[in-house]
Amino acid sequence: MSHQDRGQGSRQAKFADQLREAIVWLFKPEAFAEIEFRKDCTWTPWLLVAAAMLWVWSGEPTLVERFDTARSIVQGAFGVQWQLAGSYQAWMKMLVRWTPRLLTILMGMLRCRMRARFAGCRIAGRKVFGVDGSRDELPRTISNQAAFCPSSSHRKRKRRRKSRRRAGRGRAGRKKRENPQMWITMLWHAGLGLPWNWRTGPSDSSERDHLLQMIPSLPVGSLVAGDAGFVGYAYWKALLDAGHSFVIRVGSNVKLLKNLGYVKGGSDLVYLWPDAVAAKDLPPLALRLVVVHNGKHPVYLVTNVLDAQELSDADVAEIYQHRWGIEVYFRSFKQTFQRRKLRSHKAEHARIELDWALVGLWAACLYALHCGRMPPRRLSVAKVLRAFRRAIHHYAAPSTTTPDLATRLVTAIIDNYVRKNKASRNYPRKKQEKPAGPPMFIPATRDQIRHARQVKQRQQRLGLTA
Repeated sequence: MSHQDRGQGSRQAKFADQLREAIVWLFKPEAFAEIEFRKDCTWTPWLLVAAAMLWVWSGEPTLVERFDTARSIVQGAFGVQWQLAGSYQAWMKMLVRWTPRLLTILMGMLRCRMRARFAGCRIAGRKVFGVDGSRDELPRTISNQAAFCPSSSHRKRKRRRKSRRRAGRGRAGRKKRENPQMWITMLWHAGLGLPWNWRTGPSDSSERDHLLQMIPSLPVGSLVAGDAGFVGYAYWKALLDAGHSFVIRVGSNVKLLKNLGYVKGGSDLVYLWPDAVAAKDLPPLALRLVVVHNGKHPVYLVTNVLDAQELSDADVAEIYQHRWGIEVYFRSFKQTFQRRKLRSHKAEHARIELDWALVGLWAACLYALHCGRMPPRRLSVAKVLRAFRRAIHHYAAPSTTTPDLATRLVTAIIDNYVRKNKASRNYPRKKQEKPAGPPMFIPATRDQIRHARQVKQRQQRLGLTA
């Protein structure tokens, strides 16, 4: 019996060492040296971060149970010689207060790990970042409804539209409007398949405005790939002014001018120059149009890289194809990581829960890539989460036959069998998606050509163009 106890204790210590090693590799303790808590606080910034990571990795059904598990592991596995405070409410208050500052440090360290360890993960020789938005459901509480449901003024504007009025009639429409959801707009590293930055807000947030806020975090010379929701002169101009490129899908909501003559180019040269922009004597955006076929219908893409030798049409198509990975990542976050609906009843707690869940999945996948050295596209998110959760579980209930964390992470790869096409399965679809349709191509008028020439001359006098 004593021999068995020693074996279980050794096994438990191994799980503890590996969990601590993972968190130390991801987040160096000395990075939090400048943050100081109250003198009578039993938690330190480093221990708070470690507990928060274990909190989001844990698989217990409730948030309080996850905290109890995380606290017990930190207490026993991180060499803490004093008793950590066990109040979940007090711990959440600390997270609410310190998460904005801690997230800045954590995200900076994760990006440094990505640049140092995986600098060569590029697509078509470019540092490609996908951008997209999604929603997370929330418990229907007064706090969450007040913070995350669409504002009344926004609902009034929607009611003016005939289609919106039809969708909003009756109790079902009112219930749908009052269902709180949190919006997530994410910048996603396409080469590694991991997040880079994100913004959250109410369900009626503008994903394009979120993109403007995240542009400063992009590495120099990045390329942003987005769908038809990320169109607009101001947003594309902001990317160009920051020194970045883009590949954006355009649809029928975009008007593109042809034969404007602002720059020299071939038949694939188009311009984005809205009337409101032209009235301010701002220059048009010269773009290259690339049309690819996805097997069902043509897809219209525009890029600011006008030279096909620098970025070929095939490269543009490859970049946009990789952008689809962000949709898969959102699915992994919601379904595999079980974050489709958050559990916090307070709005401020819901924000914290979502931010730490995003950091937690990012950190777990990055550490698995470090341990397994597998191609990012082969990483299995389900197996990564299972490895961490079993390590956490078996720390509390040690077993002599369970593989350890490192062994599981090395084998956390997807299988090789080919999936069959499931498009014909007879299950109800939530919605029937329609193709975006082609953009509106408008030949430039004589007045527009003359105005563009005047704007170009003015820009040249100011030294703003070549």
